[in-house]
Amino acid sequence: MILIALGSNLPHPEFGAPEEILVAARGVLASEGLPIERHSRLYRSPPWPPSSQPWYVNAVAEVSPESGFDAAGILARLHAVEQAFGRQRGAANAARILDLDLLDYQGRVSGPEAVPVLPHPRLTQRAFVLLPLRDVAPDWRHPVTGQSVTELISALPRDQTAYPIA
Repeated sequence: MILIALGSNLPHPEFGAPEEILVAARGVLASEGLPIERHSRLYRSPPWPPSSQPWYVNAVAEVSPESGFDAAGILARLHAVEQAFGRQRGAANAARILDLDLLDYQGRVSGPEAVPVLPHPRLTQRAFVLLPLRDVAPDWRHPVTGQSVTELISALPRDQTAYPIA
């Protein structure tokens, strides 16, 4: 299973609001050789860490393992799609038109210096990742801890929230 997270909290001049950006991004990913097999509902979540930025729209998608790309190849494609949508990397946790993260690549585990780090190092700490992940892969288990996605959601701090919108 190959899982990616999608997020947006800024409008795009061509694609519109963050909800529409995420739908468009799924199509662009497919045209870039990363066909989406399943995707979650859309979720709205506050910015993290808390700030005055607009709220985010988030989702998780499962990429077909038949894409033929290794984890580094997928990450490179994700970054290329972000750039095509106008993302400019700057300050950490800044507002963005599109954010794409590789969460899990077939259960592989890598060290903290690897590119990409697998599984994504902060996925267990974010409701905006875990709730949509449960939509796509309700039986998923963290490859390091063995915890189910439901157990990880139960362990989230109360300030971690995300609300389904579609």
